[in-house]
Amino acid sequence: VGMTAAMGPLPAMGALPPLPTLGVPGVPELKPLTRYEAMRLGPGWSHSCHAMLYAPNPGMLFGRIPLRYAVLMQMRFDGLLGFPGGFVDRRYWSLEDGLNRVLGLGLGCVRLTEADYLCSHLTEGPHRVVAHFYARQLTLEELHTIEISAVHSRDHGMEVMGMVRVPLYTQKDRMGGLPNFLANSFVGTAKFQLLFALKILNMVPEEKLAEAVAATLRPKKAAIDHTGGAA
Repeated sequence: VGMTAAMGPLPAMGALPPLPTLGVPGVPELKPLTRYEAMRLGPGWSHSCHAMLYAPNPGMLFGRIPLRYAVLMQMRFDGLLGFPGGFVDRRYWSLEDGLNRVLGLGLGCVRLTEADYLCSHLTEGPHRVVAHFYARQLTLEELHTIEISAVHSRDHGMEVMGMVRVPLYTQKDRMGGLPNFLANSFVGTAKFQLLFALKILNMVPEEKLAEAVAATLRPKKAAIDHTGGAA
């Protein structure tokens, strides 16, 4: 059954504004859908909910490279990078209740609400999964508290190997920082969600995102000590 058939006819609501897309060359687009459309999907669909926690960061790397924001991701048990969250059983939980239940296992001290909802996308692959994504801006102190709390959570060292911060700058060699980070392996839609959030929340200019993605497609040079400036 296709998405439209699974949802059934939608009520006449007039022309809806187009949903935002990523629009970064080199990154395959996922099909966006509204929260309302996602909630109308049939029982054959699974729902995953993940969250990006971030904070403005006035710090300077090496005293001259602006850090811009601190963005949290996780190193998972399988060696893949992802955002905190997981699958939510819609028979028993709302999206936010299910997300907070999973976050409590991995972080222990943060609760998100519908106001933090950012987007939903249909994932690629044989399984029918709609991925919901949330974003919450915190202070740098609050974010650091979550990093400390995560070490003492139930899943630390088991399903979650540790929290990492995403470097949002690009060094002069055009690989150090965000390009090298994007060259890592990500689980599911995590890489797409990261780029989508950085663009939609105006955390990194779209052209800089495109340059970082393009850099990951070029042959890598031998690793050196990157202590220079940033573009």
